[in-house]
Amino acid sequence: MRLAGVQLAVEGGDVEANVARALDRVRGAAAEGADLVVLPELFDVGYFAFDSYGRAAESLAGDRLARFAAAADANDVAVLAGTVVEDLSASAADGLAVPADSGLANAAVLFDADGERRLVYRKRHLFGYGSEETDRMVPGERTPVVDLAGVTVGVTTCYDLRFPEQFRAMADRGVECVLVPSAWPYPRIEHWRTLGRARAIENLTYVAAVNGSGRFGDDELCGRSAVYDPWGTALASVGDEPGVVTAAVDPERVATVREEFPALRDRR
Repeated sequence: MRLAGVQLAVEGGDVEANVARALDRVRGAAAEGADLVVLPELFDVGYFAFDSYGRAAESLAGDRLARFAAAADANDVAVLAGTVVEDLSASAADGLAVPADSGLANAAVLFDADGERRLVYRKRHLFGYGSEETDRMVPGERTPVVDLAGVTVGVTTCYDLRFPEQFRAMADRGVECVLVPSAWPYPRIEHWRTLGRARAIENLTYVAAVNGSGRFGDDELCGRSAVYDPWGTALASVGDEPGVVTAAVDPERVATVREEFPALRDRR
């Protein structure tokens, strides 16, 4: 599976411009041969545009994500709609299972190449260090995995990288590639680099850590998106400007590494 992680330029609060830009990048990555396109965290509104969350919120069955489902189908490419602001009451009204009857969630939706919704992940670990996310969002409760084009895929989001037990639980369920849409800011670049690599090494799995790019007042995203292989080697990476990281994800490589290096079997 050829993965393309889009390090998207995000404008705080400008939902339509951000969505249009993201759809354009999906089409471009598909034209370049991608099987899966991954977008960053809150690419629709911008992570630090806290006052815009309520205005931007929609059901996961709403028109905004329907555009990404249609793009996936039209371009024969799977799409992780990075994360978006979800209106939980609207999703519930549309028949989706939700962690609370009302409020907002930081939600990622994975569409397959037919435009079918295959996975919903709501960020479980909400960030409160100089952030309003914990005050404005409802945490998720589940970390699902799904087979996508022969690869067992899971999703976490940004701050989740600091909680290794969440990744280990996915490894125990056979995950071969973890997608991590993020909005990771300066100055914690070394944390970003180290944690993505560490989660790959610990679990002998691919990790695609896809960050955004852009400034929101005093806050600036550090970029540095990367795809790590099961040994923790960076297969592709970029700096802090908008760009795309592409890499081949091979489940047989995961199986071979886990057979050769039995760290998961040696646990006590």
